Amino acid sequence: MSLRLLLTMLVVANVVSALAVVHARHQHRQFFVQLSRLERARDELNIEFGRLQLEQATWAESNRIDQVARDRLGMKFPEGAETVVIRP
Repeated sequence: MSLRLLLTMLVVANVVSALAVVHARHQHRQFFVQLSRLERARDELNIEFGRLQLEQATWAESNRIDQVARDRLGMKFPEGAETVVIRP
């Protein structure tokens, strides 16, 4: 009878172990899919960041700023008579 109980316990332990392995592999697959999705999102964000840096560099060029200041804001460099020097 003790042998039968031991055999039953071993079968139950084997089934529980098998279920734990199945659960762990399923979780691993889910985490792998999530990791792949997050890596793809990271790559897309890196591409967008590079594009935005290039766009920022283009907008921040001194020639562009000078052109916008002249055309849109009507700004110009002051002439000699318009310049006032203040000394302490």
